[in-house]
Amino acid sequence: MKITKIESQKNKNRVNVYIDENFAFGIDIEILYKYSLEVDMEIDESFIKDVLQGEEQNRANNYALNLLSYRWRSECEIRNSMNTKGYSQDTIDNTIKFLKEQELIDDRRFAESFIKDKINFRDWGSYRLKQELFSKGVSKNIVDEVIEKYCDDEFERAMNLASKKIKSYKNDDKNAIYRKLGGYLQRKGYSYDVISSVLKELLK
Repeated sequence: MKITKIESQKNKNRVNVYIDENFAFGIDIEILYKYSLEVDMEIDESFIKDVLQGEEQNRANNYALNLLSYRWRSECEIRNSMNTKGYSQDTIDNTIKFLKEQELIDDRRFAESFIKDKINFRDWGSYRLKQELFSKGVSKNIVDEVIEKYCDDEFERAMNLASKKIKSYKNDDKNAIYRKLGGYLQRKGYSYDVISSVLKELLK
């Protein structure tokens, strides 16, 4: 078999490859150069398979890079998204390896960024932070270490939130305030012990 024509697609980053005068496949120009494809080149089925696998891997890598262009993600999130797209396990593993080599994914860095963001902008407590990170596939060891590092002022943050929120309950009796304020802090993700201490302090 011989490559008889290589032509550009409307997308200038892609080309169509013709074998024995018939259209064979379309590939990214990066793959064209990687495999040194050119007109009159003799190829076989095994080589074509390698080229198409390279094209699939390139597409998978670009998909993952696009996901990361919006925000940091955990390894599990990347894997789940790629699974949903139908990529093979080998392709996903290769993409994860590529991303780690480029230092584009790191679950510890992701967890730290996630926690700092949710504390600073949403005032979340450690319980909710833990549940969210577990749901994103971050390991318990990493979660526990990062929570300990960034959530040592849990009581102070909860007290600050509650002190502001209690003003909106000024027309309620003590029992109603206790119930509403407790529910508010619970939804924010604070632990039972922290909530109890805050309510006892504010409503004594």
